[in-house]
Amino acid sequence: MNGKLKDWKDPAVLLASLGIAGIGDFIYLVAINIIVYQMTGSAAAVAGLWIVSPIVNILTKFWTGSFIDYRSKKGVIITTYLLRAGLIALLPFAPNIVGIYVILVFLSVAKSFFGPSSVTYTTMLVPKAKRKRFNSIRSVTSSGAFIIGPAIAGTLILLSSIHVTLWINAVFFVVAAILLTGLPEKETIDREKIPAMTFKQVQSDFSVVKQFLSQNKYIAFIYLSFIGVMIFSFAMDAQEVVFTQKVIGLSEVDYSLLISITGIGSVTGGILLSVFASKFSLRGMIVIGVLMTAVGYIIYAFSWSFGTITIGFVILGFFNVFMNAGISTFYQNNIPVALMGRVTSIFQLIQSAVQVVFILAIGILADVISLRLTIVALAIIMLLTAFVFSYFVMKPQKAEFYKEEEETADNEVLV
Repeated sequence: MNGKLKDWKDPAVLLASLGIAGIGDFIYLVAINIIVYQMTGSAAAVAGLWIVSPIVNILTKFWTGSFIDYRSKKGVIITTYLLRAGLIALLPFAPNIVGIYVILVFLSVAKSFFGPSSVTYTTMLVPKAKRKRFNSIRSVTSSGAFIIGPAIAGTLILLSSIHVTLWINAVFFVVAAILLTGLPEKETIDREKIPAMTFKQVQSDFSVVKQFLSQNKYIAFIYLSFIGVMIFSFAMDAQEVVFTQKVIGLSEVDYSLLISITGIGSVTGGILLSVFASKFSLRGMIVIGVLMTAVGYIIYAFSWSFGTITIGFVILGFFNVFMNAGISTFYQNNIPVALMGRVTSIFQLIQSAVQVVFILAIGILADVISLRLTIVALAIIMLLTAFVFSYFVMKPQKAEFYKEEEETADNEVLV
């Protein structure tokens, strides 16, 4: 028992660091929305906050992977934490909305480095046999941050001010960075062999990624198909506030309660999966998660009251954990660590580009035809694509891509 706890010491510290940073992200999200609205009184300026990150991703993901794969992933994560802390602490000193958006661009750049480096470092730190459970617990911390972060933000703003809240917010990232310094360095970096960040080098790295994906078509197909399925959820989420309030008729209080209930559903699903992770096969987690998430969106699309939409959101929150933990584990098990930064960056680049185009197109479509019809159509298409995706995941001849190493020999695997 003591040996098992010792084996989980480093992963637990990483979870704590990621969890604290996650809470910081949600505190920042609440605070920045309020500060931009107070400065401008413009809903369009607030909406612009949601466009900054995908656009920055499109501009930076071409080369972030090349930078990350040749450097210490742990060092990159710590640097991004400290940069985010410093930039958030500067927000109260921004003289105008232009200054706010300039800081937001740099924050988004820092975060674009954080994503691929954190995925890669997690893969290096957490043994294959523990990844499924780790990703399940990670879902609990993410869902917990989703609930706790806005609550902390609201309390801090109520007791102090937006500016003080942002400064306290910065401390969360400093604490996350300090926790990470105690974790082992999982790679040896020869600084003399780090290539210069030139266009030729980036182009060469693109060729390496292209070659890997062409030689591993099934891995690329499954992950890109997953992004394809989830793009429908991104589009529906972008219209969520308008749909729930103008179509369903919920009040702002109802909507806030709905989000909290969804978060509780996610935490519940995460805890259940964390305890019984060994009882589900990796393929079972992915398929159950994707299909039931799509079912949740179907219920959401056809909802007519607070009660019916709550059922859809609880299903969404609960099974989203299965889906994310499953696909994360599949990804970590099949992408080589040496290429993971570059491959992750390319996938995120594709996702961001499709996301921006798709969300804008759906926004225009919702104005041309009814929003209800748009959401219903998206939910139905998502469910159909989820079935097709699940078929390819469950193909018997592809079982090798879902092989697992169990934490204990007597664990039974279901599905």
